[in-house]
Amino acid sequence: MSGKDSSERLLGAILEAAVHAIIVSDAAGVIVRANAAAGRLFGYDAADLVGHPVNRLMPESERPRHSEAIARYLRTGEARVIGIGRDVEGLRADGSLFLVHLSVGHARIDAKDFFVAVLHDLSRRLEAERTLEQAHRLEALGELTGGVAHDFNNLLTVITGNLELLEQSLKGDSRHGLVRDALDAAELGADLTAKLLALARRSVLAPRLVDPVTSVEAALSLLRRTLGPGIELRLNVDGDIWQVRLDPTQFQTALINLALNAQDAMPEGGEITVTLANVSIDDSYLARDVSVGEGRYVRISVTDTGIGMGKEVRRRAFEPFFTTKPTGKGTGLGLSMVYGFTRQSGGHATLYSEPGIGTTVSLYFPAAAVLEAKAEVDAAQGKTPARAPSGEVRVLVVEDDHAVRRLSVSRIEALGYRTLAAGNAAEALAILGTEPGVDVLFADIVMPGAMNGHDLARKVKADYPQVSILLTSGFAGGIGSTAAAEFSILHKPYRQNDLAMRLRLLVSRQRG
Repeated sequence: MSGKDSSERLLGAILEAAVHAIIVSDAAGVIVRANAAAGRLFGYDAADLVGHPVNRLMPESERPRHSEAIARYLRTGEARVIGIGRDVEGLRADGSLFLVHLSVGHARIDAKDFFVAVLHDLSRRLEAERTLEQAHRLEALGELTGGVAHDFNNLLTVITGNLELLEQSLKGDSRHGLVRDALDAAELGADLTAKLLALARRSVLAPRLVDPVTSVEAALSLLRRTLGPGIELRLNVDGDIWQVRLDPTQFQTALINLALNAQDAMPEGGEITVTLANVSIDDSYLARDVSVGEGRYVRISVTDTGIGMGKEVRRRAFEPFFTTKPTGKGTGLGLSMVYGFTRQSGGHATLYSEPGIGTTVSLYFPAAAVLEAKAEVDAAQGKTPARAPSGEVRVLVVEDDHAVRRLSVSRIEALGYRTLAAGNAAEALAILGTEPGVDVLFADIVMPGAMNGHDLARKVKADYPQVSILLTSGFAGGIGSTAAAEFSILHKPYRQNDLAMRLRLLVSRQRG
């Protein structure tokens, strides 16, 4: 083998091993080499990029500027990106724009100019920064409201004490009722400050070892007598739930708050589903939510089938005093109190909502230490992600969120499967019509367009019965419950091992 052949093979190995996207183009801006990471980043097969202008990966507005910059550099040596690096927008095959960090190097080989671009996707970093910014904002608001609550409590102590003394001296007096009204108002003020202290994580809790199923059942028993006649309340318990250490009274109060909020979001009636499950938070989940540490948690999710929330409302939902209710109908402290209590208990709260479909609020509480240790022993006994069986198995991933779609494709490919990807049901059906070798459909339930994931699954089951189906959703009930009656559902967020075992089971049944 010649030295040139050896160098070429070594270069090929380096390119394919690289985590970041690498694209080599010539002086005319035509791509001569691209690694697999570049194909995944931009939504193409790497081989399909070769021979096309590199500016197809840029917004149209940037294409003339790029050509001018290359020509100017070759003519004058003036570098604006080469050897410097900067953040730029990239254009995916599906037409979506995303932010990447671009570093460019120049080489002259055999009197020809070549440019090597190394690109790093910044989408997940920006998402993590936004999540961290929200957490910092909530922390700052919590500190402020907590300080106000303590000072206000001091004032209420003085007011209440004097009113009680005055009440004793006015027994039998017609003014006694006025004092009693004032005392009742002071008690309401004390209740308000208790909520503020919960938000600031300064309230005094009485945590103890709790069976979360028993506590939830007690809260639901109360709610069944409280909720309106048009509200259906359901409880789902996924397996043998671990114990947790928390204040049971505050926990039940948080659940009641969530259920009453859910009822308010369903003025015409609907369904509230409370789901309990054991979950393990690992690096894959941490990449999307930096506010929760690794470990084993009990997740309690409250899902409604109400009006849902838009993006701006979702962003501010946990903020204190933020409310969408009419003036005088709410303090805006319900969700923020739930958030504060959960954080003070060492847990985390998340919110997933879609306008017109519903909302899921999930509370994560750390599993009790003894049971965590048992779970670690179980994990050490060989419960590692199952890889794909021998032979090629192709999975069609259907997800409208670009970041989630890329993550799902990466996770499935890491298990040894081949993947195809679509952004909606129409794209998925088009792929199935031209790619007869698809073995598994892995689709999100909530998607834009005429068909959601459940509709797509039904269509695929009827037209392509040989394709196994696995659905996923951030909803613990509602639309998820309807689909669960027909298809296997993997609830978000899920562990890599959960995904691996579900796919392996589907493929085994398919081939059995």
